[in-house]
Amino acid sequence: MKNSSIIILCLGLLVLGMFSCKSRKAESPGLQKVTVTLDWTPNTNHTGLYVAHELGYFKEAGLEVSIVQPGQNVTDQVVASGNSQFGVSYQENVVMARAKGIPLVSIAAVIAHNTSGFASLKTANITKVTDFAGKRYGSWDSPIELDILRSVMENAKADFSSVKVISGIYDFFSTIGKDADFEWIYYGWDGMAAELKGIDINFIPLKDLHPALDYYTPVIIAGESVIKDDPELVTKFMKAVARGYDYSIQEPDKAAEILLKYAPELDRDLVLRSQRYLSNHFQGDSHKWGYQKPEVWKRFSDWMYDRRLIDLSIEPDNAFTNQFLP
Repeated sequence: MKNSSIIILCLGLLVLGMFSCKSRKAESPGLQKVTVTLDWTPNTNHTGLYVAHELGYFKEAGLEVSIVQPGQNVTDQVVASGNSQFGVSYQENVVMARAKGIPLVSIAAVIAHNTSGFASLKTANITKVTDFAGKRYGSWDSPIELDILRSVMENAKADFSSVKVISGIYDFFSTIGKDADFEWIYYGWDGMAAELKGIDINFIPLKDLHPALDYYTPVIIAGESVIKDDPELVTKFMKAVARGYDYSIQEPDKAAEILLKYAPELDRDLVLRSQRYLSNHFQGDSHKWGYQKPEVWKRFSDWMYDRRLIDLSIEPDNAFTNQFLP
């Protein structure tokens, strides 16, 4: 998730191989080599990828997949440049990229609804957006994060300029109530961690603040060139990934153990609790995992353009596709 207990920021694309998740067996001849780049350190948003790797779904599809993590705010560039065929990103990033002429495409929604929002300690008594005024906000320095916060506050007629932004905040529990009064978290990770720690928080879901903010985050992305030049690769990759997430939905505890195998530094109790939570949210009310509704893309891209969060409007139907979902 965006607020992780450990952050490893890597400089340059040369470090990609250092963080590869590869089969422990020798490379199999005849398999097509593929790279998928994470948005963050490994967590339960990514479990379906690790399941597909561990249970041989990628191999059955004829793929040898490396899962890498080059660092925050790098994935979009890596995928757009063709150095990674696939990546994990966010709908807001895809919209921003396309508004700048960067041809990224979302090929699956990892979670059916936005589970992120603003969190604070209950003792801070921050229960609504107007309570943000005059407070300290802990920012992870996303390209559009502060623009969304500003828009949310302006919509509530709250003074964004009164908020003191604290940059470089990555760990909710070591900073909340100390360095910052409120932060943007994913409830499936930090919310679950708060429950485990017995810490009472107030949580304001983004999706409750405006219908457009129930957007897809995270998403799996590819570049238009990969989709155009090798649609068979995208089809094979997504078939395996969908199997991985379907397994994670049906067998959250087993899926959690697979993630822990590849990321043993994670807290086991948190991974199990988070995976059980997400097993009910990966597909949600969609008819299948990964499906993206056109109205979600149009509503959010229009919202961003209307508030001048992007300079140029985009054609939302070109920003995503469901055609590679099995």
